[in-house]
Amino acid sequence: MCNDNDNEKEIIDGGGESATDGNVLTESGGKCIKTITICGQIEGHSVLPSDQKSTKYERLIPQIVEIEESDDIGGLLIVLNTVGGDVEAGLAIAELVSGMKKPTASLVLGGGHSIGIPLAVSADRSFIVPSATMTLHPVRVTGVVLSAPQTYVYFTRMQDRIMDFVCSHSRLSPERFKELMLSTGEMTTDLGSILDGPRAVSEGLIDSLGTISSALDFLKEKIHSR
Repeated sequence: MCNDNDNEKEIIDGGGESATDGNVLTESGGKCIKTITICGQIEGHSVLPSDQKSTKYERLIPQIVEIEESDDIGGLLIVLNTVGGDVEAGLAIAELVSGMKKPTASLVLGGGHSIGIPLAVSADRSFIVPSATMTLHPVRVTGVVLSAPQTYVYFTRMQDRIMDFVCSHSRLSPERFKELMLSTGEMTTDLGSILDGPRAVSEGLIDSLGTISSALDFLKEKIHSR
C-alpha cells in the first residue's frame, strides 16, 4: 500500500536537480497513482548541455516497468510539458506506456510538442488544458546529412513510424495528420501546425479538455472498476 513516506522519495531529474517523484492516493483500496513528469527536451542517445532542462529516457523506462509490476500501484499519470526531442527515445517511452495493462492517463500542460505528441496519445485517455499547445511538424535533424536518395527514404520512414503510432492511438486520420504536418500557413519559418487545447480535441488528437482532477478522476474510476 502507498503511504506518505512514498512522497519523500527523491530522484534526479534530467537537469541534475532533486525532484520529488510523487504518488497520489486513490479511493480504491489503498492503491496509488504513480506520477511521471516529462519536461523540457527528451534526451536520447546524445547528452544535452547541463543548462538545458531535459528528461532522460533511460531513467523513465525502469520506472514504467516498476509501475507495471508493482502490486501497490494502480495506475500511471503522465504530466507533459515538453518541446520534443529525440525521436527514438520518445517512441520507446510511448510504446512502453501503450503496452501497459494498468490504467494510464496523460495531461498536457504548457506544451506537448513534436515527439511529445506520441507520448500524449500513448495513454488510455489523454487530456489537455485549454491554454496548452501541441506542434505537429516534419522530422528535423541537426548535423551532417548525406545528400542521397536513401536519406529521404530514411526520413520518410521515420515520419511514417510517428504518424502510424499517433493515428493508431488517437482519432486523427493519417490524411489529416499529413495536412497538419505540412501546413504552410501557421509557422513563419517552418512547416507544421500549432494546435491549442480545444483544437487538439476537435481534430481528434487528444481525447478531452481537462485538468489534473479530470485525469485523476479517470484513473480512480478505472482502478476502482478493476
